[in-house]
Amino acid sequence: YHPHGDFAVYGTIVRMAQPFSLRYMLVDGQGNFGSIDGDSAAAMRYTEIRLAKIAHELMADLEKETVDFVDNYDGTEKIPDVMPTKIPNLLVNGSSGIAAGMA
Repeated sequence: YHPHGDFAVYGTIVRMAQPFSLRYMLVDGQGNFGSIDGDSAAAMRYTEIRLAKIAHELMADLEKETVDFVDNYDGTEKIPDVMPTKIPNLLVNGSSGIAAGMA
């Protein structure tokens, strides 16, 4: 879920599913997610994703209160302030294109 709708995050999801964009893909994508030659991804309705095994390490020990929780955008839920990752995601995948996620 994203407060600005699904389309606001689709570009990031596409990037996370492209084997040529990240060293370790964070999602397993099914469908057309574009090509290294510049072909764009298919419309959202023609693609689907699930978390890759490595992405589960980004949330490891979340239930053990290893990080602080803050209110979400409308104050209805508590969300982690940072992800309690076991892998150095910025080092293995870089930081290009995810500035909003790191802010």
